[in-house]
Amino acid sequence: MNLPNVVSDLVKAQNMYDSAAYANCFSEIATVADEGKTYHGKAEIKRWIEAANENYKTVMKPIDFKESEEQSVLKAEISGSFPGSPVVLSYHLELVDGMVQSLKITS
Repeated sequence: MNLPNVVSDLVKAQNMYDSAAYANCFSEIATVADEGKTYHGKAEIKRWIEAANENYKTVMKPIDFKESEEQSVLKAEISGSFPGSPVVLSYHLELVDGMVQSLKITS
C-alpha cells in the first residue's frame, strides 16, 4: 500500500509509541477528534497521544487507504490493551503541505 510520507510517519510513530514524532506529523494549528473530544495544536495532540499510548498500548496495521483532494481515509486494524481489541478504525485525514491539518477517528 502506498501511503503519503506523513501518514507512513504517523503509523511508524504510533507503533513506536513516540508521541513527539506523532505530534510532529501535525501542523501547528491541527485538530484531532477522537472519542467525542477535540484536541487543538501540537502540544494538545502530543498530550492526547501520550495518554492513549500509556493507557492502551495501541498498534496500527494499515489495511486500506483512499485519497481525495478534500480528505484521505486510512483504515487500520488497531490492537492494544482495550476491550474489544482488535478493531478496525477509520482515520479521516486532511493533509496540507505534507502535514496533517485535521484527523477524525471513527469506527
